[in-house]
Formats: sequence, structure tokens, C-alpha cells
Amino acid sequence: MTTYLDRAELKVADTLATFVEEHALPGTGVGSADFWAGFSALVHDLGPRNRALLEKRSALQAQIDAWHVEHRAAGFEAAAYRAFLEEIGYLVPEGPGFEIETENVDPEIAATPGPQLVVPIMNARFALNAANARWGSLYDALYGTDALGDLPTAKGYDAERGARVIARAKAFLDEAVPLAGASWADVTSMEVDASGLVVATAALETRLAEPAQYVGRSDEGDAFCFVNNGLHVIVHCDRTHAIGETDPAGIADVMLESALSTIMDCEDSVAAVDAEDKVLAYTNWLGLMRGDLEESFEKGGRTVHRRMHGDRTFARVDGAPVTLKGRSLMLIRNVGHLMTNPAILDRDGAEIGEGLMDAMITTLIAMHDLKKADGLRNSVSGSVYVVKPKMHGPDEVAVADEIFTRVEKVLGLPANTVKLGIMDEERRTSANLK
Repeated sequence: MTTYLDRAELKVADTLATFVEEHALPGTGVGSADFWAGFSALVHDLGPRNRALLEKRSALQAQIDAWHVEHRAAGFEAAAYRAFLEEIGYLVPEGPGFEIETENVDPEIAATPGPQLVVPIMNARFALNAANARWGSLYDALYGTDALGDLPTAKGYDAERGARVIARAKAFLDEAVPLAGASWADVTSMEVDASGLVVATAALETRLAEPAQYVGRSDEGDAFCFVNNGLHVIVHCDRTHAIGETDPAGIADVMLESALSTIMDCEDSVAAVDAEDKVLAYTNWLGLMRGDLEESFEKGGRTVHRRMHGDRTFARVDGAPVTLKGRSLMLIRNVGHLMTNPAILDRDGAEIGEGLMDAMITTLIAMHDLKKADGLRNSVSGSVYVVKPKMHGPDEVAVADEIFTRVEKVLGLPANTVKLGIMDEERRTSANLK
């Protein structure tokens, strides 16, 4: 049976209260009393509005269902259906023109194209794998998948397949980072001089076709970084490596900047039904925001340890350092307006909206990242990225915006620190876009 503690007219499961007060709040500068008072005001002010929105959902759905039953025999007429949707308020009148802008958006969202992963936040191993998927081995991807047209068949290393992988990877380099008058397949060595990268083959010495693609060399001197269309490519050299020792240039791998962002999911991919589940989700999010999340597991008879990757540093031609993030930018997907959770009860003893709980606690936890000046940072621009799913129309979006505006004020964050991504559930939101 759940034991509840009284906190500012809320009844909070003791496991959740302990987590918030002993783990989430310390280091944020937010006091416990202020946090719970602000949280309680949020719940009791916006909880009733949240419930009213859900009642509106049900009423609209009932009217839509009845319309389709009534008009089933006559067939579907788009104009009549649109008029009906406007009449019941499913489609709203278009408003006046406007412009909107925000600041402090990280490049993974604002400028750099790349894949995005979604992963259940309650599984620390999966979350770490996704965060670390910012960089991936092209050799491994080609070898272990059907990208070459077939799958590997042998359990051990297949040298013939390995040769095909290397050939395809070097063909990729010819496309993405071409050399002037030479192929990467013929490279025997790479060095750096005052003008940039120098590449040697058996027949000639040359440079990149576009010298500006060269970013820098690792401090150890064994990795060379390039950029193509805003994404980075690292050629790793190691003549002591099993692959590198057979390569003319000692190339052991080609690393690609891959999953630029990850949605850490508190919603569809997990089932958090009580306080213990929510504490597990929030604990993993806290570890990701602090940069200290770790997980160990058994695989193939040995213990494997997972932790967050560090950043990658290279020296430019002039010696100036350039740092590339070692992890994907992490967004947190909160629960939508519909769900409630018994982890916290309001002053009337009712379960509060789980989305309100996620809004307060996941944003609080993200402050551990915002307060960093160095180390493993998530947002270098000082923002928190929240994905809000299952939005049914502009009224629900407006309430979601108000929720996070209130959360920012309670936590003492500058306005618009939280960048809210809205997910449309059944087209009512998209259908009402201007």
C-alpha cells in the first residue's frame, strides 16, 4: 500500500517525495517548500482545465461518431462534413497573421540535419545506447546489416565481407570528402601541414578537393575529422588494430555523426503506473542530465559497463581546439493530457494529471544540465526540450504552453527556456494550423 506524505495540499507517495527532495532538488537552487507550493498551485489551477479539455474531446468524438452513423447511407460529402466540423468547433476560424521566434536553440534542432531516436526512459541501458549513438562505426554498420545487399553468414570474422565493407566505406569517403585527383582506396598516409591535410598515395601527394572540409586532428594524432553538409566524419587510423594493420593508410574505422537527437520517452514506449515506476523514469533522466548514468549487464559471459561518452576534441591547422559533442541532444517526452497517476493526489484525493507531474519534475531535473559550465552538457544553448504528445486541437496546445510557462516561473527559469514540441494525435491540431 502506498504511503503518502503531505506537501502543500498534495499527497505525494513517499518514494517520489524522497526522490524529489533528496536527489532532484539539491543543486538546482530551488527550495523544497517553494517547489511543492508552486507544484500544488499548478495542479489546482490547471488540473480542472485539463479535465474540461478531456470532456470536450469526448463530446466532440461523440458528435463525430453520430454524424458518420447518420450520414452512412448517403455517402461522404467533404463540403458537408467540413461545415459540420466547423459548427461543432472541431475546426476553428483562422486567426490573424503573426510572427513567432525563439532564442537559444541548439544546432541539432535549429540547423543540423540528422536522424532522431526514440527510446524508453525506464531502461537505462537503452537510454545510454541512444545517447551514445551520436557517433557510429560505418564499418560495423556495413558489416552487420544488409546495406551491402546481404547479411553476414559466418559467426566469426569473414575477411571477404570485411574487404567489401572497407571498399564501400572508402567509396563513401570519395563521395563525401573527395580527394583532388586520387581515391581514398589508394591512400597510404595522412599528415597535416600549415595549409591543412596532406594525403599521400603510391603515385602522388594531394589534398582534399575542398580543403575547408578538413576540421582537425585528434590530440593523439590518430584520427582526422572532416565535415560534409554539416555532419562530421572521423577517419581513425591505428596500424596496431586488426583492421588497420592490413590497410595501406592504417585506417581502422570510419566514424559517422549519426543520431543527432534522442527522445527519452516517458510515454508510449513505457508503462509507468505508480510512484515506483515514475521514480525509475525520473532517476534515469536525472542521470542523463547530470551525465553520471551508468549501467552494467552480462553479455557473452562477461560484464559490460555502459556510461555516457565524452566529447571529442580535435586541433585545427592553427592549433585551436574544436570540440564535437559525444552524445545526441536529448529531448524528454512527457505524458499527454489524458493520463493520471496515483503517485500524487490533489487536495480532493484525486490522482493528478501525469502530464503536470512530468512537466514539473522533468524540467526540474533538466536544471542540473542547465547549471553546468563544463563537463557532459546536453544543451550548450541553455534550453530544455520537451515533447508533448497527443494534442487534440489548439485549446489543448494553449494549455500545454501555459503549463510550461508556469513551470518556468516556479523554477525561476527565464521565459522560453523550455522549448515545447507538440505532437498531433488525431489531426485536430494540424487541421487548425494557419
